[in-house]
Amino acid sequence: MSTDTLTDVFEEHRPVLTGVAYRMLGRAADAEDVVQEAWLRWSARAADGAAAVAEVREPRAYLVRITARLAIDRLRQIRSRRESYVGPWLPEPIVTDFAATPSDPGERTILAESVSFAVLVVLESLSPLERAVFVLREAFGFPHAEIANTLDRSEAAVRQLAVRARQRVDERKPRYRANPDECRDLTERFLAAASGGDLEDLLGLLAPGVRLVGDSGGKSKAPLRVMVGADKVGRFLLAVGQTPVPAAEYQINEINGAPGIVLRSAGKPDTVVQLEIADGLVQCIYIVRNPDKFAAITSL
Repeated sequence: MSTDTLTDVFEEHRPVLTGVAYRMLGRAADAEDVVQEAWLRWSARAADGAAAVAEVREPRAYLVRITARLAIDRLRQIRSRRESYVGPWLPEPIVTDFAATPSDPGERTILAESVSFAVLVVLESLSPLERAVFVLREAFGFPHAEIANTLDRSEAAVRQLAVRARQRVDERKPRYRANPDECRDLTERFLAAASGGDLEDLLGLLAPGVRLVGDSGGKSKAPLRVMVGADKVGRFLLAVGQTPVPAAEYQINEINGAPGIVLRSAGKPDTVVQLEIADGLVQCIYIVRNPDKFAAITSL
């Protein structure tokens, strides 16, 4: 297999590898580093000769195995970094376009859910192995036997990890997910009410027990604790919405599988907001303001 062919094979599978790494790590930069390391290991086989390349009968499985193992190692390394994080931690926002994914609606829904803020936050509570099994099984549909080979575990052990991870995610993730049109409509109404200073309209969109989770990493202004309650959250949002922002510009884009609000200040990302919606109301508001987490949305 020539170097060009090796590159073509890797690029063919890059979206899957990036998807696995991001869902494992919750940060685009870490995912890119892992995928780059996987490429270096893949290309190194060419240097070992034709025989070494020929040993790879299933490139996709081989590359996913490398990526998953590297992601597990990286996740173990960054766990301590997150334990000392200032305030709540949220995933790094990424631009998605699952509506254009050439697959059936059921597959698109699974992909969108697996990259949502709500699920990625829950995945933080899993062990690295549980997280790897969940991502490979639930998001990408890998058979238990293939996951066992990837993680160098028995199939029985992988099945146990899969059950445990699924149970923990089901216990904490939202039970109902609004359809894309409803999410888009409510996101637009939320933006209009919050930026327009209409408390009555805003409170009409919020569930009584709505939660607000802000992630600034201590590098900008955001609540250091989770806020709970429609009145408290609504008044906070209005106060923030009335704060002058230089050359403010709002966009609604598909962020992490659902409509998200991107606020730019003088052309640069300042805030990303995503809503968790169920029963026609906003159940949770995720606000990312850590400037280190905007690299993946700067091209919007």
